[in-house]
Amino acid sequence: MSFIRTIEDFVCEHCGREVKGNGYTNHCPKCLWSKHVDKDPGDRLEPCGGLMEPIAGEKEGKGHMITHKCVRCGFIRRNSLAKEDDFDAFVAVSRRPNGNA
Repeated sequence: MSFIRTIEDFVCEHCGREVKGNGYTNHCPKCLWSKHVDKDPGDRLEPCGGLMEPIAGEKEGKGHMITHKCVRCGFIRRNSLAKEDDFDAFVAVSRRPNGNA
């Protein structure tokens, strides 16, 4: 499947921050939580709708990756850390033992 760019703003259901989307935004830049809404990135076809907790973070190449786990169904997806993301929040997630919250 191919990526579908969907530009939309949202309010983070975990921390309440108002987030301005750019079509690639898939998590809150403050707390790094996401929402399980896509079967394939950007399609908005996943009926689960559970919150996706950031459970791990790691450096990969020149960038950083966040691993999210759905608190409702357990689905896991990795996402790139964006330049506007709170790096301190990323470091806190990265330091959790065994990627557990």
